[in-house]
Amino acid sequence: MNEVNTRKRTLGVNFNINGLANAVLWAPDAEHVEILLIFQNIKIPLVREEYGYWILETDLLSPEDQYWFVLNGVKSLADPASLSQPEGVHGPSKAIDLNAYKWTDTNWKNIPLKEFITYELHTGTFTPNGTFASMEAKLDYLVDLGITAVELMPVSQFSGERNWGYDGVFPFCVQHSYGGAQALQHLVNVCHQKGLAVILDVVYNHIGPEGNCLGEFAPYFTDKYSTPWGKAINFDDAWCDGVRLFFIENALMWFRDFHIDALRMDAVHAIKDFSPVHILQEIKQQVDFLEQESGRCHYLIVELDLNDTRFINTVDKGGYGMNAQWVDEFHHALRVSSGQEKSGYYSDFNGIQSLAKAYRDAYVYDGAYSDHRKKKFGIKAKENTGEQFVVFSQNHDHVGNRMLGERTSELVSFDMQKLMAGAVLASPYLPMLFMGEEYSETGRFQYFVSHTDTELAEAVRKGRKKEFQAFHMAGEAPDPMGVEAFEKSKLHWDLIEKPPHNTMLAYYKKLIEIRKNQSALSVLNRKDLDVECFENKEVIILRRQHRIQEVIGLMNFSNKPQDVHVAVYSPVWHKLIASSDVLWNGSEDLPETLSGEITLVLPAQSFTLYTNQYE
Repeated sequence: MNEVNTRKRTLGVNFNINGLANAVLWAPDAEHVEILLIFQNIKIPLVREEYGYWILETDLLSPEDQYWFVLNGVKSLADPASLSQPEGVHGPSKAIDLNAYKWTDTNWKNIPLKEFITYELHTGTFTPNGTFASMEAKLDYLVDLGITAVELMPVSQFSGERNWGYDGVFPFCVQHSYGGAQALQHLVNVCHQKGLAVILDVVYNHIGPEGNCLGEFAPYFTDKYSTPWGKAINFDDAWCDGVRLFFIENALMWFRDFHIDALRMDAVHAIKDFSPVHILQEIKQQVDFLEQESGRCHYLIVELDLNDTRFINTVDKGGYGMNAQWVDEFHHALRVSSGQEKSGYYSDFNGIQSLAKAYRDAYVYDGAYSDHRKKKFGIKAKENTGEQFVVFSQNHDHVGNRMLGERTSELVSFDMQKLMAGAVLASPYLPMLFMGEEYSETGRFQYFVSHTDTELAEAVRKGRKKEFQAFHMAGEAPDPMGVEAFEKSKLHWDLIEKPPHNTMLAYYKKLIEIRKNQSALSVLNRKDLDVECFENKEVIILRRQHRIQEVIGLMNFSNKPQDVHVAVYSPVWHKLIASSDVLWNGSEDLPETLSGEITLVLPAQSFTLYTNQYE
């Protein structure tokens, strides 16, 4: 085996056009492999093939049947490529026919990446019921907000019913408590009907701790490397071909069988691979083949704690070919600019000076010395386009990895929240919102798990406590095992009807509308951009241009009014938005029009946009 089939899923249990079940299991060290059909209470032996694969074709296994794989007549284990775990990570697998779902999105065409305005959400806390089905009722809200892409935090099966998703142990299996595989297919189908692209967060850098049985079957892990979350996945050691195929098929499955539009690949800097062709590059190659066959377009977006363009450069330029990456440094610089503390890795950032560099260069550290890292860090990204970088003012990590899970709404003023929103949406990069920020959600988003292993649960508690020592935080972190942390993290949808939350929601809608309709903002051209930083005033002036249109962004991060002068002439400057206007719960209205050069007194903690013409 070890050859990729982009047309269909081959690993695990699948059903062919004749209704027969095909089982494929990789277990190179096994002497004997059977499949145990639980309802019939019978065992059927598999036949050994080359490279350690075992295969079977049978009419005795049907969709919805539960089964185990049995190794050497002794150990009954769930399918590593299981599609359903109705009894959780310690229970048997359930066979599913992925082709049974009747799609109606034939005419769907993926949105160009440059048009992505992404909304990151956690399925379990986005709605009171925490399911894919209940999420569908909120899709019109997201469309009305102006969102174009919905990003789901990981949905692969994890232990229990409460988890961020990064502890998944069955990469092919959709979390049962969310609704399972067909419910996810239905959600994606409905999203496409409403014009929304779907991004799925996947984890290829580690496997969760509880219920992880991959190592029982084959050398999925290696001792050559380590990760912060446990054993490293074996992408380049002995027997790595089977591991690589496993994860390549996983990526293809989401695109082909679930019609996912983009994958957000978690912490790829923790993937260790010194193969001649990096696993990310090989995934990209296979996705390209899939696109040629299907005619559909798919994107690969990576979370990357490295300022290294090799990941997002095309293969012909020596890169891995990923379409875009998250840029945490923009977030860090914006956070410090807003007056928040500079502890931990935030200590490397100098407020608006760093933010201005992020606007200009994408990477704040592109070869300069990082005191936090104690070394020179990063390379320049001059030739990379704006659509290759995803920016945000908050996300699940930077909220939930705070000890208490405070959102920006709890950490800064209402005015500063509006300024931070404008700073993101006026950038020449892909903007992302974290669920609830658009209406200034006041509830916290905390870290939560539901491990049933008591030793593991205690280890998680101790690990969280140790993590916060680096930030010199006093007090006790909420118990991640407690149901309270999960319940408190659910959105409070009743807030959107109440002031000032309804005002913030309207403000976000207007910002997104402006970004879409003004070509100087929607065209992500990093070349036609200029940024000035006035450290003594804590003011940034951002100029973006497309053809004859110019948009001027004026950001005052200080706590007092500041005089600004922009020496760019236009017969008339039209106000697009001013966060200080009374309409947005501000203190004063700025002029609707200005003539000649822009001279203004910017109110404290304000964001303002003027343009030389309407489009």
